[in-house]
Amino acid sequence: MVLIQIADLVVTVFPNGVSHYLIGGIVIGASVVFMYFTTGQIVGASTALETTVSYYSKLKWFQQEEFISSRDWRAVFTIGLIVGAAGYTLVSGAELWVTEVQWWRLLIGGLFIGIGARLGKGCTSGHGICGLASFSPASLVNVVIFLGVAIIVAHLTELLGVVP
Repeated sequence: MVLIQIADLVVTVFPNGVSHYLIGGIVIGASVVFMYFTTGQIVGASTALETTVSYYSKLKWFQQEEFISSRDWRAVFTIGLIVGAAGYTLVSGAELWVTEVQWWRLLIGGLFIGIGARLGKGCTSGHGICGLASFSPASLVNVVIFLGVAIIVAHLTELLGVVP
């Protein structure tokens, strides 16, 4: 009886199935393990983007030794994120980068996310995937804050009637 209820819940929550989520999780996990064993560093998208900026920015912040020493593989990682997303979109037949959200809302949201990632010293990929896997208490706190704020903002925007 309980298994039937769980199966019904899975079908309701994941109407297109769970196999692509399982495959994605395995690929992400394998990638994190590979990067850690080959570089000795955890992977995080916000740090990868920040490090990539060190190629062309002369600001002191971006010229830190930590960024300079790891920017080559992080640049490849950043390019891989873009190429991978574009490749998946082309293979899946989905429309390319379509949204009804105004550009200024995307800009403001991106700024808030960027500021939050820097305040938290990482993003959901660094803390949520790598940090939690290494049992980091700081990462657990960050993930709880990320998710808590996301839930609150989602409810507030719905209550305020904010639409794209």
